[in-house]
Amino acid sequence: MMQTNNNYDNIHKAWLFRTLEAISSDAYLSSVLNFKGGTCASMLGWLDRFSVDLDFDYGGRLEDIKKTRKALSSIFADLGLSIKDSSKNGIQYFLKYENNENIGRNTLKIDASFPLFKSSKYAPERFLEIDRIFICQTKETMFAHKLCAITDRFEKTGNIAGRDLYDIHYFFMHGYNYDADVIYERTHFLPKEFFQKLVLFIEKNVTDRIITEDLSSLIDPPKFKVLRKVLKREIIQLLKDRIEIIKERDSIA
Repeated sequence: MMQTNNNYDNIHKAWLFRTLEAISSDAYLSSVLNFKGGTCASMLGWLDRFSVDLDFDYGGRLEDIKKTRKALSSIFADLGLSIKDSSKNGIQYFLKYENNENIGRNTLKIDASFPLFKSSKYAPERFLEIDRIFICQTKETMFAHKLCAITDRFEKTGNIAGRDLYDIHYFFMHGYNYDADVIYERTHFLPKEFFQKLVLFIEKNVTDRIITEDLSSLIDPPKFKVLRKVLKREIIQLLKDRIEIIKERDSIA
């Protein structure tokens, strides 16, 4: 169950579920939109932080994107969500819902990525809070994409998201496995080599400001107070530990 920190987050969470329920109830949209990302993980209980966006992989045909956009626009209109901004060619929306504009959140982002990575794997998952089944990235696929997102986001935008750091820390600490094929397809490195590069990247580029700006509003304040002091150091150590495990396994093989 997704955790929230205040009433404004509860309102945003309600809109997340309302929108997701409407999409899952549409036979066409639920067949081409595969749920992923932090919100998906949080709703499934794979992650314990708040998350604000709905992210999907688009599994339909490229020539059907207009059809997909039309179906989504119809759902938004039915829900009373106004389109604040959107991609002209892709599937990305910033949707506004009624709220006091001076307090809390009032915008919901929906994004669908394409083309798909061939190595990504999906499975049906039940979302108990809305009693709906959605096709989602598997936990292993999601973990691998989260690992790659840290450097990939930086290469594309020049930014580092503290939530990416938090999520891989959480996944490592809870013993989740990652899909090595996803890492290789996205980075062209095997996990050992990629983790070595990731350690160097985090050591050089991650600062307390990055961790604080992105995470302070997404996890409970007491937990954040403790974690922000150790997050970078522990991620680096977890990655180094995994590198040693891979080395040991390779030496036995």
